[in-house]
Amino acid sequence: MKDKKLRFGIVGTNFISDWFIAGARQDERFEAAAVYSRTQETASVFASRHGIERTFTSLDEMVASPFIDAVYIASPNFLHASQSILCMEHRKHVLCEKPLAANANEARQMIEAARRCGVTLMEAMKPTLTPNFLAVMSNLSRVGKVRRYFASYCQYSSRYDKFKEGIVLNAFRPEYANGALLDIGIYTIYPMTILFGRPDTISASGIILSSGVDGQGAVNFTYKSGMNATVLYSKIADSALPAEIQGEEGRITLDRINTISRINLTMRQQATSDKGLPPETIDISTTTNKDEYFYETNEFISLAISGKNESRINSHKNSLITIEIMDEVRRQLGIIYPSDSQAAGER
Repeated sequence: MKDKKLRFGIVGTNFISDWFIAGARQDERFEAAAVYSRTQETASVFASRHGIERTFTSLDEMVASPFIDAVYIASPNFLHASQSILCMEHRKHVLCEKPLAANANEARQMIEAARRCGVTLMEAMKPTLTPNFLAVMSNLSRVGKVRRYFASYCQYSSRYDKFKEGIVLNAFRPEYANGALLDIGIYTIYPMTILFGRPDTISASGIILSSGVDGQGAVNFTYKSGMNATVLYSKIADSALPAEIQGEEGRITLDRINTISRINLTMRQQATSDKGLPPETIDISTTTNKDEYFYETNEFISLAISGKNESRINSHKNSLITIEIMDEVRRQLGIIYPSDSQAAGER
């Protein structure tokens, strides 16, 4: 079974799919077998670039094909649920880009479809499957009782310049289920969910753009354990702030929450502080020659080949909690997507 290949159909021909294929090919079990696009020209150009044999302009035809076993979905957010469910109903395993869905109702429908159809469904949240995030998980107990989680992902979008000129591209359109929270804020919330579970309170503030989506936001969380958490995210301003987990005995610092390259564990040592010396800092990061996208691909293929329905880390539960958190943040900020009412009506 170790030598078995999983033949993928690719949905979405943007740069993320380019990055995914480059990293996925580091796993010898990955094969890019087909690509779907709305136009033949786009499909042909993408297929030629990546050496993909088959192209489709009908998703129904691609998922009915006997030449693919799984589908990687990197289409606009509002299409994730409908396309994933279509694929799963044709018994294709689905690796779906983050966010898994536009809202929690859609996510529940996707999870139910995966279980009913007996296929693997996993959200492609890549940082949480890397060796460096696993190092955070394995060293978390060393900081003692955790008191604070902080994460920031603020990256000025090149599309915001067009927005200020009056041209609203997809990245800032509610009908595409876009905006700062679902596009990049999720990177700050998903790791928190994995490490600490569901928060007890959520308090959000943000800037809503004239199109109806959020340009940036800040969210505070509390946990019954006594821990507080704060996340910041933005598509209209930059920041280089690291992420940090603060405990009573030490802290873990991550250089970037979305792409974790360096992790420091700093222990609070009373003996050194009494002498005026700095606390002891240990580099617990892992150096690897693998692309970040390799790890999500490796996890997903292993699950599909072994017949497992979900990942232990990027689990259905963790994906659903994260989306439920984002639904509440959007409710507090007054962000409504057309897909919200559509999903509610399908329950």
